[in-house]
Amino acid sequence: MEAVLWVVLAVALAIGEAFTATFLIIFFAAGALAAGGAAALGAPLLVQVIVFALVSGLSLGALRPIIVRHQRTALESGETAFGVEALEGQQATVLEEVDGDHGMIKIDGEMWRARSFDGAETYQPGDRVRVIKVNGATAIVWRDEQPNI
Repeated sequence: MEAVLWVVLAVALAIGEAFTATFLIIFFAAGALAAGGAAALGAPLLVQVIVFALVSGLSLGALRPIIVRHQRTALESGETAFGVEALEGQQATVLEEVDGDHGMIKIDGEMWRARSFDGAETYQPGDRVRVIKVNGATAIVWRDEQPNI
């Protein structure tokens, strides 16, 4: 009976992890699953709790730093950015008027949909802008105040 309770707890914790972006609760789910295995083997409750605590703590301490390191952006980790992350900070030329709702820009020879960062600014064709971030397939841009690089 105790094994079933541990497995139910593990499933509930895993479902709870699905609603967060922290990668924290899942380690306690692993501990509960291990405690359920100990209970299935006939271990007393104290041993089950110790197994839960050890597996939760060890997996949290060993695996979470690795997961967090891989979640960081290239800018945060000092690595070379690639994909849409590499577009952030790039200069672009306005092809069609860019305002808070729509527009078109050219970044390194590629055309991108764009909109202004604050929604109030409007940029005319030929203006230079800088990509602040990329949201889906739309570049969020702001006035480029730096000289051409």
